[in-house]
Amino acid sequence: MILSKLDHTIPVAYLNIRGATILVAFLDAANRPDTFAALQASAASQGFQGDVVAVWEDSQGRTRFLAPPQQHPFFQVVNYGQLRAQVSGTIQV
Repeated sequence: MILSKLDHTIPVAYLNIRGATILVAFLDAANRPDTFAALQASAASQGFQGDVVAVWEDSQGRTRFLAPPQQHPFFQVVNYGQLRAQVSGTIQV
């Protein structure tokens, strides 16, 4: 099971975008697929009912993300540094 393979803390920011509550998790590119699935499960098990989004910087410093389609317009234009400045907690996965 993915959750048993991962055991680390991920920094997160909680945002409200046009009335939608978003948990933004800051992942490193190396483990994002497994970590994103575990992150979604962990957020749900902790009672989080909003959208879960994973963001990271690629090797050229561009912001990359995994997000529900309705959140794509926001994450396509926001700067990684602006997002990272909003970190307000962590989540264990």
